[in-house]
Amino acid sequence: MNKIIILIVVLIIGVGVGVFIFKVAPSTRIEPNTSINLNEVYTLNLSSQNLTKIPDYVFNTLNLTELDVSNNKLEGAIQSQIGNLTKLKILRANNNLMTGVPAEIGRLTSLETLDLSNNQLTGLPNELANLKNLKTLNLSGNQNYSRQDLTKIKESFSSSTIVNAE
Repeated sequence: MNKIIILIVVLIIGVGVGVFIFKVAPSTRIEPNTSINLNEVYTLNLSSQNLTKIPDYVFNTLNLTELDVSNNKLEGAIQSQIGNLTKLKILRANNNLMTGVPAEIGRLTSLETLDLSNNQLTGLPNELANLKNLKTLNLSGNQNYSRQDLTKIKESFSSSTIVNAE
């Protein structure tokens, strides 16, 4: 029977700690000082690291399915390179200081959960309508974006998509 072991690596990187989760075969021996192939990273938790922007290396982690950058100090908009993470299913960017969302987020067509709650969003890109697999969109705690824009975007979602905008 093929078994998979989940290996969790905590790595100190620049301004914070990254938690990487790898799937490895039980027979795999991990040596100290092993280099990390970012293409094998599936989950990355950078929450509560006082980040003001997402580190550039994140956008080269092309097999990433879950990214948590919540509870930081992210300002402005997430960098446009977020569109590179086309396998992303879960993006948590809640509890930051973000004022915008890049149009490139519309390229994340595998995205199922998008949490942008408790930021300072002033607008929403129409490209959110491209997220056909989205199951949950959380915008609560943002007061300054156009409700009219959200209404138009929601028209493209499945009737089962949960949108929290309170």
